[in-house]
Amino acid sequence: MEQLTVNQKNIWGMSADSALKKAVTSWVSIVLVGQWAFAVYILSLYAIPLLIGAVHQADEISPARGFDTSAGFDSIMFFSHILPAAIMASSGLLQIIPKIRKTYPKFHRWNGRVFFALGLSGAVTGLYLTWGAGIRFSDIGALGVTLNGVLILVAIFFAWKTAVKKQFVQHQRWAVHAFILVNGVWTFRLFLMGWYLVNQGQNGNNNNLDGPMDLTISFACYLLPMLFAELIFWAKRSKTENVKWLAAMTTSIAAVITLIGVIAAAMMMWGPRLSMVFSTIF
Repeated sequence: MEQLTVNQKNIWGMSADSALKKAVTSWVSIVLVGQWAFAVYILSLYAIPLLIGAVHQADEISPARGFDTSAGFDSIMFFSHILPAAIMASSGLLQIIPKIRKTYPKFHRWNGRVFFALGLSGAVTGLYLTWGAGIRFSDIGALGVTLNGVLILVAIFFAWKTAVKKQFVQHQRWAVHAFILVNGVWTFRLFLMGWYLVNQGQNGNNNNLDGPMDLTISFACYLLPMLFAELIFWAKRSKTENVKWLAAMTTSIAAVITLIGVIAAAMMMWGPRLSMVFSTIF
């Protein structure tokens, strides 16, 4: 009698390995679109006004409104933190795409160096802006992003160390975690806007971003994707079909969550602010 298990069998015409590969590809593709949309948002909100001398007008609609970006050391730190984010959003994800990594190894190495350097800079300047310049809504609400910043330094250090030692399996793992952590604030926006969209408004949130759901999202925005990544690494090492199917289904859920977040952020944050920017400065 035929054993009714998923072992060595296809579901919906796919093997477990194929399903996992498609799920990961779908998730990465959605992230790539969201990253590029975020890069356009950053450049339009900060770079273009800076270049044409319309910083004060852009300040009125900036998420950091109330912070003087026109002069002084704090403004240097602010733009040193914000503008490189567009570069990382444009090219960072290319580091973890296997085909690009194998076909263009020199690009991979130099792009990785740039990403690590900008990631370190972003973490340090972000911590300074949060606690030195005081760009935070509340102390407790800033705990999640603070831990995020510290973990960026740890992940990049080990990603660099394992690359130097040519421990490429460990390097890939640390590099993926570094990518997730560097984009923690981007993911926070996706999770928060997605939560607002699903609930049709705030639910456990407040304007100081220190409500119970705000705090949950501030940690989940990087810890949850890191958990998903570890599950994918485990499934790729495992010879058990059920583990691969579990990872494929979990990754598919992650892709759906990310898609909802990208759509919500585009509708509720990036799109409206870009429209306001161009109507204000042009």
